[in-house]
Amino acid sequence: MPMTRRNLIAAAGIGAAAMQSAPRLGRAQASNTIRIGVLNDQSGLYSHIGGVNGVAMAQAAAAEFNARGFTVEVLRADHQNKPDVGSNVARQWYDQGVDMVLDVPTSSVGLAVAGVAREKNKAYINVGAASSDLTGAQCAPTTAHWVYDTYMLAKSTGGAMVKAGGDSWFFLTADYAFGHALERDTTNFVKAAGGKVLGGVRTPFPGTSDFSSFLVQAQSSRAKVIGLANAGQDTTNCIKQAAEFGITRRGTKIAALLMFIDDVHGLGLQTAQGLVMTESFYWDLNDRTRALTQRVRSRLTGNQPPNMVTAGNYSAVLHYLKAVQDMGLPAAKASGTEVINRMKAMPIDDDAFGPGTIRPDGRRLVPAYLFEVKKPDEAKGPWDYLKLLQTTLADEAFRPINEGGCSLVRS
Repeated sequence: MPMTRRNLIAAAGIGAAAMQSAPRLGRAQASNTIRIGVLNDQSGLYSHIGGVNGVAMAQAAAAEFNARGFTVEVLRADHQNKPDVGSNVARQWYDQGVDMVLDVPTSSVGLAVAGVAREKNKAYINVGAASSDLTGAQCAPTTAHWVYDTYMLAKSTGGAMVKAGGDSWFFLTADYAFGHALERDTTNFVKAAGGKVLGGVRTPFPGTSDFSSFLVQAQSSRAKVIGLANAGQDTTNCIKQAAEFGITRRGTKIAALLMFIDDVHGLGLQTAQGLVMTESFYWDLNDRTRALTQRVRSRLTGNQPPNMVTAGNYSAVLHYLKAVQDMGLPAAKASGTEVINRMKAMPIDDDAFGPGTIRPDGRRLVPAYLFEVKKPDEAKGPWDYLKLLQTTLADEAFRPINEGGCSLVRS
């Protein structure tokens, strides 16, 4: 049976609006076109983190790379935070001639797509998923991991909370790969610093917006810190409900272990003030981040600035295309492993994250910035939300390469 658009959508088990299939190109056109598929959450809990803005930032990088001797086409799909949907879309895209899959938040989906990319020997750059297993036990020669991971978040935010006196913890953990990895990595830092974990509870993902009973359990433990090993709307709902119950007024601290500037915007400074969070990108960090924001802001919903995921899509696409140009289209299309190897061999430098490198395990090294959310009277204008507390250098922010168990790392 011919692979029509209708058949592709039926095979993926998703709605017509969720997937953009790759149009068939003539042989000459296909050989001169690089296809990038942005696969993320476009309608659910994480859609405000990447979604259509993640696609727009990939397109911005492609546009900046224009007139370099080949055409760049950007496709998009909604994986609905489901590993089977994500892996099906990735498989069909690769079979249709898509050269690289990008973004893929939700760690369970991200890990599933990594397996497909390895099987197909196609390039895969994960930006939105956090699991450090992508460059650890489940690393692959076809995968690069951009922007952040659970180890980096645990070290920066979790470590700072313990140093500030938060030496007893209770976790509210999203019950899937990301939440488990974030709880695991943060627990290790808490215990290494002399702290202790008094308990935790696994919360449905997706499946709930009411965290009241879980917060009551956390408060009953008398832990000094409630660690939120979740993200997106789950995180903001927990923070709002904790404020409603007066939990923070009683001295308990909330550690939002993965939080984005979009979440701060949704909460408002009155509710979010004083929270600490780790980012690898902030639009107002330096002259280069401000210049990038000025160039791309009109592309983004509500004229908002990029966050670290959407900025990561921009950075990843730009470096990928530089590697493709450096090795030539035929070689780049022939082997995802070789494209990733070329990316690892080439220095990185862009306005989003500045100079950097990719380690042999696929980890893209960036600094980790610990921020505190400003009080309402400290903000000088829209999106002026964060003040820098400390910086962890790129070569210190992530798990040591010999501790991850990646098969690509020589002992």
